[in-house]
Amino acid sequence: MKPLHHHDTVEVAVGDRFPLTIRRLGVNGQGIGYFKHKVCFVPGALPHEVVVAEVTKVHPRYLEGKIHRLRKVSRDRVQPRDPYANVAGGFELENLAYPQQLRFKRQVVLDSLAKFKPYGYRAYDVRPTIAAPHEYGYRNKATFQVRMVNGQVAAGLYKANSHDLVDMKTCAVQMPATMNVIRTVVELIEQLAIPVYDEQHNSGIIKTLVVRESRATGELQLTFITNTPKLPHKYQLITAIQQSLPKVVSIMQNVNPGNTPLVWGNQMIHLAGEKYITESLMGLDFKLSARSFLQLNPEQTENLYEEAAKALSLSPDDTLIDAYAGIGTIGLSLANQVKEVWGMETIPEAVADAQENARLNNITNAHYEVGAAEDVMPRWRREGCHFDTLVVDPPRTGLDDQLIEQILKEKPQKFAYVSCSMASLARNLRRLTSVYHVDYIQPVDMMPQTTRCEAVVKLSLRK
Repeated sequence: MKPLHHHDTVEVAVGDRFPLTIRRLGVNGQGIGYFKHKVCFVPGALPHEVVVAEVTKVHPRYLEGKIHRLRKVSRDRVQPRDPYANVAGGFELENLAYPQQLRFKRQVVLDSLAKFKPYGYRAYDVRPTIAAPHEYGYRNKATFQVRMVNGQVAAGLYKANSHDLVDMKTCAVQMPATMNVIRTVVELIEQLAIPVYDEQHNSGIIKTLVVRESRATGELQLTFITNTPKLPHKYQLITAIQQSLPKVVSIMQNVNPGNTPLVWGNQMIHLAGEKYITESLMGLDFKLSARSFLQLNPEQTENLYEEAAKALSLSPDDTLIDAYAGIGTIGLSLANQVKEVWGMETIPEAVADAQENARLNNITNAHYEVGAAEDVMPRWRREGCHFDTLVVDPPRTGLDDQLIEQILKEKPQKFAYVSCSMASLARNLRRLTSVYHVDYIQPVDMMPQTTRCEAVVKLSLRK
């Protein structure tokens, strides 16, 4: 017979209210308290606060709630600059003082390690989080959904776990010029009566606006993501943009038909201006096409890459493997410190960009290929390439299992792991620590006001 747990007996209904002491923050930034031994998640509530929580959802093992009233306020609570904090996704920590945000991000690393328990994790040197140079106005890219809200064209982000759009007139974490472009283009769409996407009926044209700004040049790139290749009033729209937004030097269209969770489709159409904008990092110029991946915080990106270089302790004899190379930002920024850089990436456009960026900066010792690291590395090895130094910067899902096998077989002497997901990092470390020792983990705050954390891990072969 199944033993009766406390949480099986808690009778709670949506709308019920009760006092709740917040013990800590969850990985997604929600306050966590316990009502009769049952976990209750309350967005916007901070540790040590006492709230009157109102239940919004009842699940078999936990509750979701919202703040009905604050009874005891944390001294770390601050007034958010954005009215959407705790409404739209992406502002989860905006009511928490910045030094506490940095502590939270280090704690996310520790909690992930405690969950997955890689070998020796209790002794790891997890360093204090490196603060971002600016807490606001740092995001170089806005990806805003476009829908009709109350009969008007709206552009913004969804409310958490929903498809309810929050129309954002301002956004304090964005670089100001990106928001200026979004608001101007929304007005033009409204004036020209261009149909915007309707999810329910899978009709309309404009789904998403993507705006990227170069910190180095001030150039802006605008991409319309559309439901069909057809873009009504295209010429009036482009002319109006060029007249009112002269810094927009690149206008693209991406076709992504149908109701899909993916932001981008496969078809790119060049509408006007350049196909690229140029950004500078670590003294190098990088051409960015519309779909190029670049970290959202250019200033802090330089600090992140400097931490990766520090973790690798590079020397002029090293051959550096740059797995998940993207457009070559990490490998090219380190190329002047090593003999050669060999990078691979599964997206052909990114590899073309990496090769172009090497040419642009007169870097002749960097080579990029299309392919998965776990396939390409053994072939390079057979062709006589001896690599002793490895940097990986995988997507949120972490390292591919076959790549981990390849790493454990090759055993590169110097190894730095740049991670944007502490959970997949801790999971990967379980396997990597069979051969490697974790020297330290350095959290880096790339995105203030959000729960997102990056970290650089220095690994060395076990003696």
